[in-house]
This record gives sequence, C-alpha cells and structure tokens, in this order.
Amino acid sequence: MARLRVAACQINTRVGDLDGNVSRVLDAIRRAEAADCDIAVFPELAVTGYPPEDLLLKPRFITDNRRAVERIAAGTSRCVAVVGFVDAGRDLYNAAAICGGGAIKGVYRKQELPNYAVFDELRYFAPGDDPGQLYLVGGVRVGVSICEDAWNPSGPIADQADSGAELMVNLNASPFAEGKLARRERMLATRAADASCALVYVNQVGGQDELVFDGASLVFDADGELVARAPQFVEDVMVVDVTVEPVYRKRLLDPRGRPTDELLPLALALGGHGDHGDRGDQGGQPDLDGQELTRVTGDRASADTAPVDPPIAPALDPDDEVYDALVLGTRDYLDKNGFSDVVIALSGGVDSTLVASIAVDAVGPERVHGVSMPSRYSSDHSRTDAARLAENLGIDLRTIAIEPAHAAMLDMLTPSFTGHEPDLTEENLQSRIRGMTVMALSNKFGWIVLTTGNKSEMAVGYATLYGDTAGGYAVLKDVYKTRVFELCRMRNRRAGHELIPESVITKPPSAELRPDQRDDQSLPSYDELDAVLIQYIEHDRTTGDLIAAGHDADLVKRVVRLVDGAEYKRRQTPPGVRVSAKAFGKDRRLPITNAYRG
Repeated sequence: MARLRVAACQINTRVGDLDGNVSRVLDAIRRAEAADCDIAVFPELAVTGYPPEDLLLKPRFITDNRRAVERIAAGTSRCVAVVGFVDAGRDLYNAAAICGGGAIKGVYRKQELPNYAVFDELRYFAPGDDPGQLYLVGGVRVGVSICEDAWNPSGPIADQADSGAELMVNLNASPFAEGKLARRERMLATRAADASCALVYVNQVGGQDELVFDGASLVFDADGELVARAPQFVEDVMVVDVTVEPVYRKRLLDPRGRPTDELLPLALALGGHGDHGDRGDQGGQPDLDGQELTRVTGDRASADTAPVDPPIAPALDPDDEVYDALVLGTRDYLDKNGFSDVVIALSGGVDSTLVASIAVDAVGPERVHGVSMPSRYSSDHSRTDAARLAENLGIDLRTIAIEPAHAAMLDMLTPSFTGHEPDLTEENLQSRIRGMTVMALSNKFGWIVLTTGNKSEMAVGYATLYGDTAGGYAVLKDVYKTRVFELCRMRNRRAGHELIPESVITKPPSAELRPDQRDDQSLPSYDELDAVLIQYIEHDRTTGDLIAAGHDADLVKRVVRLVDGAEYKRRQTPPGVRVSAKAFGKDRRLPITNAYRG
C-alpha cells in the first residue's frame, strides 16, 4: 500500500495573462511543496487561461505559452506539477506538461475534443492519438488525461488503466451550469470504479466573459467513493492523501478492470510508449510488467509525514450555487477587464434590486452606484423602494428625473407624429432616455453599466433596444424571472434579515412606462411564460411538441413567435453570466432569418 499526497490546485487564471498565470501556478507549487505534496495538479490550459479562443491563431502567443510552461518546469523540484498548456507540432494540441526536477518530463495531448454547447475545440486543436504513457511519482504509476477524456467510458482513462495505472489525474476547465456538479460526480465515480483506480479531478475556478468555472475539484478512490471535494467558486489548494493499494486483486475480481481479448494486444502494444518528439529528459525505464515508465520523482515526499484529513466541502443548494456563480462571474468580468465601479438603473423593481445585491457582493458597496430616473409615470413606492434598498446595501444613490428630456423629445417629435396615436414609441422613449443617461454617467466617471434584464424578458424581446438593453454586462441574462424572485428570497435568508425589501418582491412587476402598467398586461404570467420558455429554449421543443404536451396552443404560438422574432435584439445585447446548460449566445445559436416553427 502506498500513500501519495496530492495538491488539487483550482486556481483562477486569466486568459492571455501568461505572466500572471505562471505566478499563480508557481505560488500554488510552493504551497504544495510546503505541505510535502508529491504531485500538484492544475486546471486545463492553466498557462493560457481557458478558453483562449482566437488568441491561438497568433504564432507569437503559442511561442510565449511554451516559454511560460518551461518557466514553470524550471520552478519545480521534488513536487511534480501537471500543468495545462498549448503544445505545438504539426498542429496545435490541448496538452498537459508533466514537470519535475526543474524540467518537462513528458507531455500528454488531449484526445477527446468537445465541440458542442460552449465548446469549440475542433476549431483550434487536433486530437492526440496516444493514450498516454504512465509516470512514476513516488513509486506510484500515474496516468494523465484532460477534461473530456474522462467523459468517454472507453477513452484514455480506460486505456491507461489497462496499462497498469494506479492513480489518474484529470485536468479540467469545466464551466458551471446548474446541477452539473452532481452529474460530474456520478460520471467520475463510475470512471474510477471501472478503472479500479484512484482519480483526482482538478477544475478551474473563476469567470471568463460569459462563462463561470466553479472549481469543486474532486478525489475518488478505486471503488468510486468520494474522498475529497474542494469548495465551489473560490480558489483553493486542496491537499489530499490518496491511498493507493495494489490494484491487481480488484482488477482480477472485477471484469470492468480487465482488458478484453480485443483490447489486450492493444494495451500491451501501447504499454505506455508514445512518440511526442523531443520532450526533454524522459528518463524512461522498464517497469516490472515490461512497459516503459517515466520516472519523475523517487521516494515519496510525504512518506514520513502524518496523514491529513481529506476535506469534503459541502455542495451548495441550487439557489446558493446560482447566486454565487452570478457574483463570481460579475466580479471577474469587472476586475479582469479593469472596471473600477458599476452603475445600475435602480427602478425599485425586483430585477435591478437583485443586480444591485449581486454587484455589492461581487465588488463591495463603495464601488456600486445606483441611479433613480423617475418619469411622469413612476410610482411613489418605486422611488421609496429604490432608496430603501440603497440604504440597506450601503451604496451611493442619485436621482436624475427624466421628465425634462422626455418632454423635450415629445415636443421635438410631435410634428412627425401628427395623425398617429401614442403607442409603444412614446413608452420606449423613456427607456431610451434612461439608457442614454446611464451611459453618460459611464462615460463621465468610467463606470460600467450593469443591465438588469432577465432571461424571460430577453427571450420574448420585452426590452427596449438601446434603452434598458444598453450597458456593458448583463448579470441576469441567463436567469428566468421566476428564478429572480427565488434568488431575492434566498439572499434575504442568507442575510438573516430583510436586506431586499419585501415590497420589492411582492409587488406586481411593471415597467411603469404608462399609467397603471403591469407586465401581465403584455405577457402571460411569468409562471406560465417560463414553463414554456424552459421547454422551448433549454430542451429544443417545437410548437407542436409543446401543444402535444398540454400547453395552451394560442399561448405557445404567441411565445414562440415572440422568441424567434427577438433574435435580432439578443444579438445586440451585452454578454452576461451563463448559469444554465443553454444560454443565449455561445450555447443557443439560431438564425435571425428563420421561418421554422415546428
């Protein structure tokens, strides 16, 4: 029986910040060495940040990335570091460098390249064709794989298990989506049990444009039992003692761990050999089974240290994890792009209230500015609710009445509008004046505008182009209206008091662009609307499918028509935090010109 001390280094990288990412990796390696770790595992493409997208088309970027990983390798000694980077040969490869003793000892190239949902890896990378040699770390045979490799039950992990691996490490940049942690855990537990091999899964944490990575790195034993879990949405160097028992007995007694007659010749032929070209000092030596191993370190660094208790951070409940994803995504978008402060149009409604709460939790009240912009139709309770919220959150609130601009615009347009009854045009003028006002504050003070529209409104186009859609980041772009109410109540539970005024949550939603206006005069109730939207957007149901499932035919046809007709609007809205499995933008890409209804 062996005990290998592993550091699962879930760090928050920044795309393109090669120097900064190298510093983060080296700092985590120093922490791992101080804890007597034998091996430190980092996320996928930790050197470049994930996803680097078209930066990969720049030859200088690829060269600089290689130099960066060499700097990391030079900073290693006894603790092995497995670090994601971009490898270059005839093609580009999503790769992992196995570093130790000041050098790159080997390279693994990702085989399974995802090209669905938000993933676009086949645009840039070629798949590796070698299941990967094994690395001897502290006397333990270690296999390396990257992210999607683990999702294929007959992929590299199975191949490496057939070659005699005793511990698997899997590097990841797996974006958050609600409920995904449980799916990951089920899949990884199965993969570990099938391979009869302990498995260490290390995930990136942080926000990158629309994407949020939740960390929650995991360790499983050879029976597929969860050993350790790092916390969600925070950086962490999780130190875990992984017990590695001789695997032959379990594999002899478990048909899942034995090569089939068809696979056995292939496993023996591969035997850990791979042609990666000149990778530095490979240090190959035959193992007892006759296969070549790369010895990265000798004796275990942790051999004489007392075992550490494995941490199992609690998994967050659905509302908490979505809220924390919104906070982290917003914080990283602002900080990584150099925005000091934010400005939010505070209407006293539930959407702007939730955005303000998220912004305060993301960057602090001193960096959040609210602006109330009452019109002739604004109710007294909207103004008082906005003021009470600002006081509760401790943020700056200014009032800029839009009536002078509204009256001037109406006077200016009256000659052209003669003979036409007032309609949405006059209503939307107010929203566009508000959009112009917050953008003026943004220009003057350098504040980024956080828009307040939710996914339900974005879906059906219940928003004014160049009005309330104007801004730099759409915090609630992937949050349905019904969920907005739930998140507000959750935030109050977390605060332990009425941080968000109850009157904001309970009053009927209204844009207040005409007398006594309510959202349900223009839209179905949000309960009905969201039930249809979730099926149409998340699950790709057609009109016929929804009607057959029992939804009202007229309601379905109306909603589908609104969603499809608003595609051109959504293309012009700012990016926002992705928290579902199918967000507008990177996930859902439908043509603007589209006649299909199904």
